[in-house]
Amino acid sequence: MALEFTTSYVQDALSLFRYYKRLAERAMEQVTDEQLFAVLDSEANSIAIIVKHMAGNMRSRWTGFLTTDGEKPNRDRDSEFIDPAATRSDVLAAWEDGWNRLFMALEPLTDADLGRTVTIRGAAHSVMQAINRQLAHYPHHVGQIVLLAKHFACDHWQSLSVPRSQSAEFNRKVAAGESSQR
Repeated sequence: MALEFTTSYVQDALSLFRYYKRLAERAMEQVTDEQLFAVLDSEANSIAIIVKHMAGNMRSRWTGFLTTDGEKPNRDRDSEFIDPAATRSDVLAAWEDGWNRLFMALEPLTDADLGRTVTIRGAAHSVMQAINRQLAHYPHHVGQIVLLAKHFACDHWQSLSVPRSQSAEFNRKVAAGESSQR
């Protein structure tokens, strides 16, 4: 993610959400279909299950964001952790649907909306608090996706940031204007 000066919380939040979305996508691109559904042990979640949970959360939180409670009565959170979608395309369709709902809810907002009140599970939150809540939640799960993908890809893993033992070369490229990553 290129560093961009901003004084808009909403624009900064959108930029961070886009960054983490793409980070997870770049990780998922590096695993096979079989690995997308693999679990490390009986207590672990597969990448597909993590995506199902994130998509369920996004559907609930961002549909009717300003006008309805963020925990929809028809959401069955527990079911998000069993029976993932059957195919990679179904997993990615749910992923895109969730992110589209987030972006459709946030893109029209301005910083003047940040003090408005929304509810999540009946509790009042400012719009900023609700966004911050998800800016903590989604990167947590993106980290899980990246860790699992890196584990499964192993020797074929392509670094998503500065490759191991290449910090000096990365810093040289940044200083020379040859890299947009931070």
